[in-house]
Amino acid sequence: MAFWHGRILPATLYFRDRGIIVITSENFDGEWIARIIERFGYGTARGSSSRGGLKALLKLVRDMEAGRPTAFTLDGPRGPARVAQPGAVWLAKATGNPVLPFHIESSSRWTANSWDHTQVPRPFSTVAVAIGEPLYVPREAAAEELEAARLELERRLANLERRSLDLL
Repeated sequence: MAFWHGRILPATLYFRDRGIIVITSENFDGEWIARIIERFGYGTARGSSSRGGLKALLKLVRDMEAGRPTAFTLDGPRGPARVAQPGAVWLAKATGNPVLPFHIESSSRWTANSWDHTQVPRPFSTVAVAIGEPLYVPREAAAEELEAARLELERRLANLERRSLDLL
């Protein structure tokens, strides 16, 4: 599963207790985040695009081979916002599993003044979840095909964001 970093909070609540494995950073913040999300029924792979990323991706490969679902914030941990990093398409290539993009939007929310404009749904707001078509990446994909898949993932997420806003 793949989504934008700014929607972590509503996604955490919506997909809780499903055993989804997510990447959390290896730093101090990542430790307390890992403890919190584990209470919501998530597993963790420690690492990020800036430190320990390869180790985390290899753990995700093993988790996916064992049948566990995984999820990515494509533009995390530091952005730029709405620019997909290559990890999810690399993982899709390595495992043969597709990337399933989704976007989640709240009808009423607080928005943080942060790089990703993190959204916190207000109590009793309606939440719309738009789930896209799976994106398959061939195991033999060359660098150009991986870049094309990454751009396609960005395009699909932009469409899903529009769709989820239309649903509200």
